[in-house]
Amino acid sequence: QVQFVESGGGLVQPGGSMRLSCTASGSIFDMYYMGWYRQVPGKPRELVAIVTRAGTTTIVDSVKGRFTISRDIAKNTVYLEMDILKPDDTAVYYCAADRSPYTLRRTPKYVEVWGQGTLVTVSS
Repeated sequence: QVQFVESGGGLVQPGGSMRLSCTASGSIFDMYYMGWYRQVPGKPRELVAIVTRAGTTTIVDSVKGRFTISRDIAKNTVYLEMDILKPDDTAVYYCAADRSPYTLRRTPKYVEVWGQGTLVTVSS
């Protein structure tokens, strides 16, 4: 079973930047679609970004132009670069992986692998 270790969360001021990392316990990019979700208390997890097995990326409209997803295959790591952060970006961020792009995009309750989550707080 693949496992993830996330890092990079914390407190940042509005307008600032932060990079999250998600490192897998093994080589996964040839089998899994990878993504980042975020969640605030009382709300369902929200998809933020996806990178396919071929390396194609998708960013949801709410963060497009501010967030970037990337990966380092040699390091088995996926990144979420977040710029021009807003208080509304405050959430616990989770990396996720599944062999099905549909599951990763549409049905997070069935996603195969989750990171432990890292809290990002945007506040002055």
